[in-house]
Amino acid sequence: MRIALAADHGGVDLKADLANRLRAAGHDVTDLGTDGSTSVDYPDFAHAVTGAVLAGDVDRGMLVCGTGQGMAMSANKVHGIRAGVCSDPFSARMIAEHNNAQVLCLGARVLGTELAWAVASAFVGATFEGGRHQRRVDKMESDS
Repeated sequence: MRIALAADHGGVDLKADLANRLRAAGHDVTDLGTDGSTSVDYPDFAHAVTGAVLAGDVDRGMLVCGTGQGMAMSANKVHGIRAGVCSDPFSARMIAEHNNAQVLCLGARVLGTELAWAVASAFVGATFEGGRHQRRVDKMESDS
């Protein structure tokens, strides 16, 4: 799977760990920054990942900040993107299988690296089920 990752300064270490693990698992990872501890604005990185997803450059995206919430709010402002903050593997699997989410948001100050990896693995290992869930996704995507 082709995956774009990005983080703000609060999530840079977890992003690097996930990138390494995803590559080791055979995924094609595009790291869209940031790479240091200097304060940056998370919406800029959320938009970089959502842009890559919408352009079809990647299949899915992952965003990391302190809580995951700011990244999710920013990503979900982009029409056509469905992003969710997850802190457990079950929820991560469900946002992919039932909500056809393309972006997973993680909180580096909320999750340890092993739990974050379990959550990320569940997300990339899940496939949208379609069927009755497609009707609901269509309603989320409608402008009315």
